[in-house]
Amino acid sequence: MSPTQADEPLVAPQTADRVRELVREGEIEFLFAQFVDMHGKPNAKLVPAHHLDDLLNDGAGFAGFAAGDIGQGPHDPDLIAVPDVRSYTPLPWRPGVARFACDVTVEGEEWPYCPRTILRHQLERAAALGYDFRIGAELEYFLVRRREDGGIEVADALDTLDQPCYDMRGLTRNLDFVSSVSRNVTALGWDNYATDHEDANGQFEQNFEFDDALVTCDRAVFFRYMVEAMAQERGLIATFMPKPFPHLTGNGCHLHMSLWKDGVNLFEADPADDPRGLGLSELAYQFVGGLKAHAKAYIAVTAPTVTSYKRLVVGAPTSGATWAPAYVSYGYNNRTQMLRIPGPGRIEDRTVDGSCNPYLAATAVLAAGLDGIERGLDPGDPNSLNLYETDEAQRAELGIDVLPANLLDATRELERCQVMRAALGRARDEDYLDYFVRCKRREWQQAHEQITQWEIDRYLQLF
Repeated sequence: MSPTQADEPLVAPQTADRVRELVREGEIEFLFAQFVDMHGKPNAKLVPAHHLDDLLNDGAGFAGFAAGDIGQGPHDPDLIAVPDVRSYTPLPWRPGVARFACDVTVEGEEWPYCPRTILRHQLERAAALGYDFRIGAELEYFLVRRREDGGIEVADALDTLDQPCYDMRGLTRNLDFVSSVSRNVTALGWDNYATDHEDANGQFEQNFEFDDALVTCDRAVFFRYMVEAMAQERGLIATFMPKPFPHLTGNGCHLHMSLWKDGVNLFEADPADDPRGLGLSELAYQFVGGLKAHAKAYIAVTAPTVTSYKRLVVGAPTSGATWAPAYVSYGYNNRTQMLRIPGPGRIEDRTVDGSCNPYLAATAVLAAGLDGIERGLDPGDPNSLNLYETDEAQRAELGIDVLPANLLDATRELERCQVMRAALGRARDEDYLDYFVRCKRREWQQAHEQITQWEIDRYLQLF
C-alpha cells in the first residue's frame, strides 16, 4: 500500500525492524540510498529491496570524486552512504520506491565533508548545552518551461498579473500540481498546512510543520527532489534557484528557529512580560544577538551562490519589493528585516535562499545563535522601519550594517569567522570552512569570467 493510500500519515520508523515491516507492508521494490554534496545536490544508488539488510548493515558505496564537492579525489577510497532508518521516506508519486537519507563514512570512519554529519555534530553540541534545535523551512519555487532558444519562461502563460501574490486563479490553474504535492507531503506525515501563489509570476510555496533540525533538513532535501521530479514528469521544470528572472522576486528558504528543552520552547515569553514586546525570552534575544554578530559571515552558507546576491538588493529593485534582506537587522512582524519575529517564541532568518544546503545552513545559524547565548549578546532594540525606504545616513545613525553584496565578499567574511570555522569542523587535512571557501571562490571566478548581454549592451559602443 502506498502512503497516499494509507489511512494515517507515515510515522517515521525508529528501528531497522520497523523499516523492514514498512518495506514489506508498502510493497517496496527499490530503495534509494541518498546523500548530498556541498551544494545540496542529492546523490543516490537504487538498491533492490531484497538487499535491504545489506544496505542497512553495510551501506552503499560510491566513487566520491564523481559525486560532487564532498572532499574526495579520484585516488580516494569509496564513500559509503549509511542509511538513517528514521529518514525512511516512500516516494508517494512512485509506488514501490522509498529513500533513506544517509551519513557518509570512509573506511569505517565518519567523513568530515558530509554536510549531514556536520549538522549532527553541531546538534550534539547544542544538546550538550541542554538545547534541542527545531526549525521550519519555507521553500519557494518557480514552475517554468524551456523555450526553443534555450531560455526559460513561466510555465503558466496566463500568469501575467503585475501583483500575482495569493492569486486564486493562478493557484486554480496549477491546482493539479500543487494539490498533488500537498497530498504527498501530508501522506508522509509532515502535514502541509498551506499552499500559496507567491509574489512572483509562476512562484509557489507549500509549507509543512517544523521539527527537529535534522528531520527538517532531511525533508527539505526530499521536498526539492520531489517537486522537481513531479514537475519533470509533466514536462516542466521546478526551480529553487534564488533569482531565475531578473524582474521577479526570488526564491527564499526562510528558516524559523527555536530552542527547546523537555518539550518546552525556551524562546517563548508572554509579550506582556517582554520589555521589547515581541514575545521572546532573554535566551532568544541572545540568540538574535549571535545571528546579527555573524550574519555577514554565515550568509556565505545560507545564500551560497552567485545568483543569491541578485536576490539581496540594496535600494530599489527591478522586481518591486524583493521580500529579501539587505541589512543586518531584526524586528517585529516586518518582512524588510533580516530577522523577523512573526510571533512569540520563534525567529525567522530571511537570508536563507532556495540554493542553500539545508544541513550547512542550519549548522551556521545554530552556531551563530549559540555563540550569542554563550557570550550573552544583546541584539539592541528591534527595528520597525521599512528598511527598503531608508537611506545610508539613516542606517548609519541606527548602526545598521549592510550584508555582503556578492559571493566573493561573503566568503571573505566567512573566512575570518572563527565561530563558523569551529562549527563546520576539521576535515581531513584542512578546516571544512577553507574547503567551502575554495569551492565557492572557484564558482565565483567562473561566473566572473562570463561576458553578459548587459555588458555588451552597456559597453560595446560606449567609449
